[in-house]
Formats: sequence, structure tokens, C-alpha cells
Amino acid sequence: MSTYTEQDFQNQLKPYSKNAFVAFFQKLWRGWLSAWYGFSDKHPTLSSLLYKLFFFIVFSEGVTIWQYIVMTFLPAAFAGLNHGEWGWPNIPIPAAGGNAYIIFGDVQGLGYFIAFEIAVFTAQCINFPLQRNITYRSHGNPWYQAMWYFIGWVLVSVFVNAVWGICNVFFVHWGWPDAVSGLVKTFITGGVSMAIFFFIFLIIFPDNNKVAAKAKAKYERLLSAGVSGKKLEKAQKAYRIAQDRADRSNSEKDYIQASTQMNSKVLKYFATKKEVAKAEQATIAAQNSLNEALTSDMGASRAAKKAYAYAEAKREEELLKERVAGNFQAACAAIDEKEEKSRAYRAVMDRLGLKIK
Repeated sequence: MSTYTEQDFQNQLKPYSKNAFVAFFQKLWRGWLSAWYGFSDKHPTLSSLLYKLFFFIVFSEGVTIWQYIVMTFLPAAFAGLNHGEWGWPNIPIPAAGGNAYIIFGDVQGLGYFIAFEIAVFTAQCINFPLQRNITYRSHGNPWYQAMWYFIGWVLVSVFVNAVWGICNVFFVHWGWPDAVSGLVKTFITGGVSMAIFFFIFLIIFPDNNKVAAKAKAKYERLLSAGVSGKKLEKAQKAYRIAQDRADRSNSEKDYIQASTQMNSKVLKYFATKKEVAKAEQATIAAQNSLNEALTSDMGASRAAKKAYAYAEAKREEELLKERVAGNFQAACAAIDEKEEKSRAYRAVMDRLGLKIK
């Protein structure tokens, strides 16, 4: 393990903002990241699932809110196209007062349907890059993934529109306000879509390590079976591509994690040093108080209390100094780890001919 100086620590450290309000949330965020990465090291499978679920739900609910905001205002722009029920299959439902069951379209008219499709489509344009780049950290072909995402969106839209169509005829029959039915529509279609898309995303954005392991197993199986020619070459190429993506994803994740942990360890060292400085002042104050007690007529009982207070202050100071020494070594080890992961990440990116963002 290398030995560094405090100046080295300062050079590595990402300083807090000078704005106290911003710095407060930076401290919370870095503390959370440090705890999270520690949990991830101990429970990699569970932490991966929790990570995906959290960001998937946050982004999905976020775009659902976006849809509702758009649908609150956009239908007015197409109000001139609303001339009664419009859509397919337009089947009257006697139990709903003869209002039509519609999958493609809307009982409120063509304009309302256009506004809704714009709201949903723009939501998916926001959702796709967020889920791909943050939730699943995919490095697959974005155009190929976007194509399958679009196909999935069309199929899911058909399904949720079919569900909404039967609900809507009754809402119209009961005379529900447009704002209320719009809210229900947003959460019915958004909620059902979210549940389905979680599993679609697992297919579109598969785990890179699992894909690489599967490709490797297939290649080795063909190799051991004595298969040669284009079939083996194709399997080898697929394995190489999958492994490259896994290496990139793993090295990037390891580097980010090591950087966060290093920052946390260095900050912890400096925070403990501040505690030591306070403890030293407390020890000096306790010693002065004890000296005053010994040179004055305070009595043996009060002098004994002063002596006990001084001993406690000195003990606390020594414990903190031991902690500082331990934190110093931990910070040095964390910097070594960060540098090692940085080199590994750069090596992978160089090998793949990619630039580090």
C-alpha cells in the first residue's frame, strides 16, 4: 500500500460547494453513496435488483406525471378536431348508455386522441434514454434497442388502450369530469405499462455479464463439439462482443464505486482530524481546570472530579488519534484502489477504441 500526504488527499478530493445549502446535500449524497457501495459489496445480487427497481419506478412515475401535465393542457390545442366519437372498433355498449367501445381513438374525439398519443410518445422519448443509460447501464446497440422498445411500446399501447376503452365508456356514461377521467386514464395506462415494461426492459437491456457467460458457454460448446467454419466464427464473434460490453460495464462501475469510496474515506479522515483538534482543546481546558484545582483551596472532592474529567478528556483524545491513524491508512488504501480501477477502466476503453466521458 502506498503512503500519501494530506496534500495528496486534498488533490484527490472533490471539495464541497462553498454554498452551505448545496454542501449540506452533497454531504448527504456522498454519505449515502458510501453506505450503498458498502452494501453492494456484501449483497451484489440484491443491490443490483434494488437499484434497478428504484430507478425504474422513479423514471416511470416521472414520465407518468409528464403525461398528466401534457394531457391537462394539450387537448385544448386540438379541440377543433373533436366532432363526436372517433376511433376503432367503435362498438356501442348498451350497459354504458350506448357509448362506443374504442381502442384506437377516443369517445371525446380525434383531437383528444392525438393529444394523448403525443403525451405518451414524448414520455417514451424521455423514458428510454433514462432507463437505458442509468437504470440498466446498457452498452448495447442503441438503435437496435430503440427499435424493440418502439415495438414493445406499440404492443403495450394496444393492450392498455383496450383496457382503457372499456373503462372510458362508463366514465362518459356516468358524466365524470374530463380532468378526473384524464387522471384515471394516465395512471391506468401508465401503471399497467410500467409493470409490463419492467420485464420488457430485462429483455431489451439484459445483464451484460449474463449475456457474456451465455455467449461463452455457446462458443465453448461448439468448440468442444468440433464445429468449425462460419458457425464457430459467428459464435466466437458474438462472445467477443458480449465480453467487451461486460468488461466495459464492469470496469466503469468499479471505477465509479472506487472513486466514491475514496472520496468518502478521505473526507472521513479530515472530519476525524477536526474532532481530534477539538479533543485536544478539551484536554487542555480540563488540564488547566485540574491545575487550578490543585493550586487552590477547592477541596479534595472537587479536585478528584477535575482529575477524572482530565483523564476522560485525555482518553477521548487518544482514541480519536488512533482513529485518525486508522482512517489515514484506509484513505491511502482507497486511493490505491481508485487508481487501480482507473487504470483498468482506461485500459478497457483504450482496447475498445472508446473515449472516457
